[in-house]
Amino acid sequence: MSIAQSALDPAEIARARALLKPAKSRERIWPALTAAACLAISALGFATAMILAPPLVSEPVAASPIQLPAP
Repeated sequence: MSIAQSALDPAEIARARALLKPAKSRERIWPALTAAACLAISALGFATAMILAPPLVSEPVAASPIQLPAP
């Protein structure tokens, strides 16, 4: 058997090499984009609530104290 000849099948060797190569991994953008969109929507909701909500502390409506009738 000479050096040019081999007992191994070249097609099977190519298949084995292809199986041993690491798989190409692509980064998925949709999970990050969805999280950013949810964060932006919630931030806009909180900002709208802060603007539209009445203040927590308010002045009393009556300018003078309430006078109780005499018994």
